[in-house]
Amino acid sequence: MTAEAFERLAEPLRREIKVHCYRMLGSVHQAEDLVQESYLRAWRSFDQFDGGSMRAWLYKIATNACLNAIASRKRVQRLLPDQVGPSTTKMPEGLAPADVAWLEPCPDSYLERIADEKPTPEARFAARESVQLAFVAAIQQLPPRQRAVLLLCDVLGLASSEAATLLDSTTASINSALQRARETLAKRYPDGRPLVVPRPEVEQQQLLDRYLAAWEQHDVDGFVALLKEDATFTMPPWLQWYMGRDAIRSFFATAWKGCGGVRLVPMAANGQPAFAVYDHDSADGQWHAHAIHVLTIKDQAIAALTAFQPPTGPNLFPVFGLPEIHG
Repeated sequence: MTAEAFERLAEPLRREIKVHCYRMLGSVHQAEDLVQESYLRAWRSFDQFDGGSMRAWLYKIATNACLNAIASRKRVQRLLPDQVGPSTTKMPEGLAPADVAWLEPCPDSYLERIADEKPTPEARFAARESVQLAFVAAIQQLPPRQRAVLLLCDVLGLASSEAATLLDSTTASINSALQRARETLAKRYPDGRPLVVPRPEVEQQQLLDRYLAAWEQHDVDGFVALLKEDATFTMPPWLQWYMGRDAIRSFFATAWKGCGGVRLVPMAANGQPAFAVYDHDSADGQWHAHAIHVLTIKDQAIAALTAFQPPTGPNLFPVFGLPEIHG
């Protein structure tokens, strides 16, 4: 078969394969690499393609490439700080650990043109649900093979027999792994599914406008007023994280004392509201990439804020198509 035939069949699927790799790995950088590797493998073996489902064939190649990548790395899980240890009320000291590979957010552009707003009858989760930051973090705690089975069956809607074919396994083995994965995930989601992310509306936009103003003005009271009582604040790569308005207020009351100006640019990540944060460098007078904020909103209040701080945050700006210096 020709290169033209391969491109015609494979390229329309690249975006959803990338999302699948991101869910498997919890890293946009690794997902980009694994998509490239998977497509190269597919092209090199294209003469073996039997003319069946190109989608299933690519998912087979990509899933196994992800499993191999996970097996080869030292730390199998990419998590968030609230999955690693208890919350604190103390300020961070010293330097953030440099040897922890944290979960990364993904651009909403990954979800464009993936027609899966409503799950198929066989799937349990829709595309936007299954890319939420908390959901991706939760499935990283599953053993890699269980993670793959859950994504293939409950996100993509494959039958157990189809998943067995993709993973060179048996239907009984797939069903067993799927049951264990669902039981583990149920501890995080007792209602059976992630929080439904509200669509942008007037009230939500007003909340986001107030959030932007509070941050740019370093208004602690204005910021805390937007939080749910049991809100959480995490800031990879720092291990410390905070739960509840009082703990979060105490942190920012101290942290913002020595901060210069910041500028927030609205964006979206993981199907959630987000902001790119630039800080002002007095040395050159410019605004430099600093952090990525991803917000979880529930009942018109912020239930969780994940702020990807330096060096993690600035390293994500190119992935989101953001300039490193804001004019």
